[in-house]
Amino acid sequence: MKKVRVGVLGAHRGLSMIEYCLGADNAEVVAVCDKAPYELERVMRSTEGKSIAFYPDFDSFIKHDMDAVVLANYAFEHAPFAIRTMSEGKHVFSEVLPVQTLKEAVELVEAVERTGMVYAYGENYCYMAAPAEMRKLYREGVIGEFEYGEGNYVHNCEPIWHEITYGEPDHWRNNMFSTFYCTHSLGPIIHITGLRPVSVVGFESSMNDRRFRTGARCADFGIEMVTLENGSLVKSIHGNLYKNNTSYVVYGSKGRMESAREEAGAGGQDRIYVNADMVEGGYDGAHRAETYLPAEKDEQAKAFGHGGSDFRSMYSFIEKIRGDETADVIGVYEALDMCLPGLFAFRSILAGGKPMDIPDLRDPGARDFWRNDTACTMPEVAGDMLLPTRRGGTPDVPGSVYEKMRLKWEETLRKRNEG
Repeated sequence: MKKVRVGVLGAHRGLSMIEYCLGADNAEVVAVCDKAPYELERVMRSTEGKSIAFYPDFDSFIKHDMDAVVLANYAFEHAPFAIRTMSEGKHVFSEVLPVQTLKEAVELVEAVERTGMVYAYGENYCYMAAPAEMRKLYREGVIGEFEYGEGNYVHNCEPIWHEITYGEPDHWRNNMFSTFYCTHSLGPIIHITGLRPVSVVGFESSMNDRRFRTGARCADFGIEMVTLENGSLVKSIHGNLYKNNTSYVVYGSKGRMESAREEAGAGGQDRIYVNADMVEGGYDGAHRAETYLPAEKDEQAKAFGHGGSDFRSMYSFIEKIRGDETADVIGVYEALDMCLPGLFAFRSILAGGKPMDIPDLRDPGARDFWRNDTACTMPEVAGDMLLPTRRGGTPDVPGSVYEKMRLKWEETLRKRNEG
């Protein structure tokens, strides 16, 4: 079969997807778009001799002759670009997060349904070795019916904040709320179980000095306590606690599986532990294992970021386009199952911890109520439905903080160009 021709919007985060296409036997990169000249120049240098077109604006880029587009641009802009891309007859691989508002969620679902294009949500943590193996074993019935799970995505970004916000006061990372970026922690549990979230209670921490030093205006971390459709519970925690941790655990009616903790020195997301009985109530520990997961067939993935998941998520997307109906792709409905709990958790926080029902946008009848809901923290999108960045209101941050971040970023960029 012919290679899938891929365009990449966002050359910074999109570099991993570009590198996938450069080495893949099922895809090729044909166009790259970024508003920052230095990002385009960096890719031009690293791909010299390749037949790749470069664009500084999306309107020109989207007209390029290609089959699919990777959206690796700013996280709050993915839905509008996804809708435009699919309307142009091109498949979409959307980086995190899928939507910023309920209005966008409705429009995105209807665009996927209307166009029939492949929409794949790039929640790469679902494709790490441990969550992927846990999904396989859960679907085989190893631990029985899901009862409780935990997803932890703790990432202290203070040391790199200048590299991911560029000193821009209005950058989305500086203006998001605490439970917005929830799919690295919650997403793998949803993908393992296949269960839909039906309600959520949100919690947020205080706003500490790390946030003020970087210019971020939200609480340090957020928690979602999510009820799934079978009555089970999930605790999802994510944010800026001081030391990093990514880990997952799932409990079932006859067993437990969990990934290794980062500090254990046991392989992290490459190792899982399983303790399960043959039958519910058997208490026999018949399936008890400690498994180190990377296999020879995964050699290609090891060269890619996020534990090889950047490779696996792109591979599945391309194979889906090529007609493999079994390809492990996170479609639009599942993407919203991962994302909407974070949006509604913040509404819960603002309401003092009130539980919030989560709509199922698979149902056309559930969409009209949310069709015009633009509530978010970005003024140009929210209009008169603007939300604060934390329950106590949006804090004022001195301009000197952003100036410091901007100078650090310029110094980083200078060193990168010299290197």
